[in-house]
Amino acid sequence: MANRATFDDLVAEGAASSTDGWDFSWLDGRATEERPPWGFVRILAGRLGSAAAALDIQTGGGEVLAEALANAPQLPAIRAATEGWGPNAAIAMRNLRPFGVSVEHSPAEGPFPFPDASFDLVTSRHPVAVVWDEITRVLDMDGTYLAQHVGAGSNRELTEFMMGPQAVSVARSPDTAVLLAESAGLVVVDLRQAVLRTEFYDIGAVTYFLRKVLWTVPGFTVEAYRDRLAALHEQIEREGPFVSHATRYLIEARRILTNRTRH
Repeated sequence: MANRATFDDLVAEGAASSTDGWDFSWLDGRATEERPPWGFVRILAGRLGSAAAALDIQTGGGEVLAEALANAPQLPAIRAATEGWGPNAAIAMRNLRPFGVSVEHSPAEGPFPFPDASFDLVTSRHPVAVVWDEITRVLDMDGTYLAQHVGAGSNRELTEFMMGPQAVSVARSPDTAVLLAESAGLVVVDLRQAVLRTEFYDIGAVTYFLRKVLWTVPGFTVEAYRDRLAALHEQIEREGPFVSHATRYLIEARRILTNRTRH
């Protein structure tokens, strides 16, 4: 019988693996997360099929957009995406080139490198920042923003194991998103929420996840959190998978005509 991997081996493996792009296949067999019931890629594929000009913001490595485009009944005439991190932008260019998508290097906080009213569909999956005024600006009248966001307190159990008790910020809550969307001139027409069971089977998976999903433990490094990683490793070895809960919400908003003057 082979020896079980040690704590040091598992952490080193999780620390050495590339976190570029937004592909989580490295975690196959090492962690699981329930999928939201609405099926974001399926919905996105349908919307892309009826769009004339579509923009995916903070596309990561373009993996989600590429899957949706591959399953869309037809492609929009204009197809664009933004990504702010250089390594991800390079991956996105490679993944999206077969679909004729123009990938622009643009910071998450904006501004977007497009003229006003350029798109009838703006999309995103798990954006780090949501710049509502910019989304409204690049949407044409009756254009749609469709996205899946990470909700407030996502994987709070893991965050608090590593950092201790934390206040849950309302910045990522669906209610805050609705208020900000409406203040930017959008009307929310669909809002769905889900809490998703997440399991981590070894500390290597936890290490990789914390390096990749940066908002879970802001500023995470193996060196700074080695003691907490060791404690969690011992718990997993003793009790089995560590269980946490991710929060997600689907939001759809449309641009409406207002009396606001934009500059």
